[in-house]
Amino acid sequence: MGSIDRYIFRTTLASFALVLVSLTGVIWITQALRGIDLMTSQGQTILTFLGVTSLVIPALVLIISPIALMIAVSHTLNKLATDSEIIVMNAAGFSPFRLFRPFLYATCVVALLVAFIAAYLAPDGMRRLKQWDADITADVLANILQPGRFAQLDQNLTIRIRERQPGGLLSGIFIDDRRDPNERVSIIADHGTVVKNEGGSFLILEDGNLERFEVGKRDPALVAFGRYAFDMSKFSNQGHDVALGIRERYLWELLSPAVDDPGYKDGPGQFRAELHDRFMAPIYPFAFAALTFAFLGAPRTTRQSRNFSIGSSILAVFTLRMAGFACSVMAVKSPLAPLVQYLMLLGAIGAGLWLIIGGIVVEPPPALMEAINKSNAHLMRLFGRLAPA
Repeated sequence: MGSIDRYIFRTTLASFALVLVSLTGVIWITQALRGIDLMTSQGQTILTFLGVTSLVIPALVLIISPIALMIAVSHTLNKLATDSEIIVMNAAGFSPFRLFRPFLYATCVVALLVAFIAAYLAPDGMRRLKQWDADITADVLANILQPGRFAQLDQNLTIRIRERQPGGLLSGIFIDDRRDPNERVSIIADHGTVVKNEGGSFLILEDGNLERFEVGKRDPALVAFGRYAFDMSKFSNQGHDVALGIRERYLWELLSPAVDDPGYKDGPGQFRAELHDRFMAPIYPFAFAALTFAFLGAPRTTRQSRNFSIGSSILAVFTLRMAGFACSVMAVKSPLAPLVQYLMLLGAIGAGLWLIIGGIVVEPPPALMEAINKSNAHLMRLFGRLAPA
């Protein structure tokens, strides 16, 4: 790349990174707020909360990247036009397609990023999120044991905790165990923690008392302990299997699903729709970049013409993406819907390249500009009359 290409390439990628991080951060915060109960009601740490909620970021990046690229291309072209650099390069003999070349390089980088996320990173994050969420919500100690409530885990086993503290610490623990018909055990502990290992799940109680009532004996046996392990393996779902959905499958799993896969048997159309979505994800950046440059890449002499082009590019990209979402939904039942989506993307890329190579400037219709000018003049006269009053 020449110096001009490197300048435009760096500017576009820097703008893309800034927009991508900003949009992803805002949307991630709105998604993360839904999982705030991990810390409040289930007593998980802030690190667990951030770890669980951040696993959805690759899936967000997959959707936001083409939009961020469109904004970055628009920003770069607007910057070049404001500084009159597009006009200078056009006067120096740069053809529109020659100017589009560094934007094409940046689009290739974004497309490779999107392809990697669609094939591996996004489904890997979603399946980790599902497994992690299942481990947290399925564990009786994190889900059923609520502070201040008596939880009956078994017919003759009741447990109560006073409160949860950061780090998974449980304080004010009371256990009433009557599962053995020959004795009744009551345990009171100051605090405790949950430990999971190969032997199972244990509630480690510290600084408490154990009172055992045996059948046939008048007085109970009272034992003070510093540390006591209460077996909770029966009530823990550690190591349970989690059924993977469509979005948790890697690309190669969608290409060749197992014949006996229950998910594929129940919904082959969903596999088809998701597979084509993964294939088309890296194509959207090319379509968005081509359409945006086709509307904004030509030299502009008036601000109204550039504003019209910006609005037209946004409308074209929005229409294309909404049509893509509609085709993805219809692809579940119709095998022809993905074909329509491919044709739309290729048509958008072809139309954009045709406008770029031909040097065609997309201008607003004269009638529309005349109507806008008349409307502006009418508003100016109206505000001029109201100003003295």
